[in-house]
Amino acid sequence: MEFPGVFTISLDFELHWGCFETMSLDDQQQQYFRNTIDVIPQMLKLFSEKNVHVTWATVGMLFMRNKSEWMHNKPALVPSFDNPKVSAYNWIEEHGFYSEEDPFHFAPQLIQQIQSAAHQELATHTYAHYFCLEKGQTPQQFKTDIEKACAVAKANGTTIRSLVFPRNQFNPEYLSICADAGITSIRSSPDIWYWSPATGSTFMKKFFRAGDAYLKFQPIKMVYLKDIAVNKQLPLCLPASRLYRPWKSGQPLQNKLKMRRILNEMTEAARKKAYYHLWWHPHNFGNNPRECMDELQQIVENYCQLRNKYGFESLTMEETTQLILRNG
Repeated sequence: MEFPGVFTISLDFELHWGCFETMSLDDQQQQYFRNTIDVIPQMLKLFSEKNVHVTWATVGMLFMRNKSEWMHNKPALVPSFDNPKVSAYNWIEEHGFYSEEDPFHFAPQLIQQIQSAAHQELATHTYAHYFCLEKGQTPQQFKTDIEKACAVAKANGTTIRSLVFPRNQFNPEYLSICADAGITSIRSSPDIWYWSPATGSTFMKKFFRAGDAYLKFQPIKMVYLKDIAVNKQLPLCLPASRLYRPWKSGQPLQNKLKMRRILNEMTEAARKKAYYHLWWHPHNFGNNPRECMDELQQIVENYCQLRNKYGFESLTMEETTQLILRNG
């Protein structure tokens, strides 16, 4: 059977858990995350209106309602990173929460909105934004983290089927642990030399990753679902195609080139009945939410045109996996 062209959006929903080791919570950063909290319902409204299916890879700690609930759910086994600065538990021990119902680390209302919106998949980004390639951590610690993430989601009415590794630290040794937890799909990095590994890269790899967002350093490698279907072992690895980089003031040329890159790639994937996977973090919209939403509107409108012209389908990671399993 011939697969249709498929468009997937996956979002790494983290708030401050996604950058605690590099970003403080001064007044400016608090406003950054408040803007993020305000813009997420706008994203959901746009996705619902245009029938865009999206996977929200959510840090499990965001399910907590308050500090007391976070303490109650703290796993007995936490990661033993050689670098304690990358541990969410160590960060909280050193800095504490902003308040009892800390809006930068707890987001149950936003999660409920995602669950209530049409065609939105609630996935996991691990429980504690767990770095799977950091030295010192163990498979058992990762297993404990994933089981906690799945249990917390289950208690809130969601069965986790998809996972995105934090910082895209893809660890193939952990795929069997994901499978045992019921996870059927994970997001992997683009199959291009400068995306491997996604973190801890050389200057040259970082340079090419940044430049490729604007200029065609290397043609995007078309991904076809029939090729993913060759691997029948779960979880299936769904490769990302492009990171959406947020709108920036004073960079009109870069903003234009970036959008042209994304829209052209979407069109090529739709024409060739390929798989195109766009991702970003909701907090990327925190500095310029209105302008970023304008760009997202362009992306969504482009998808709608491609759907009408080529039959381009919007599917979540889980829906894509089920399509592959049914027809592979």
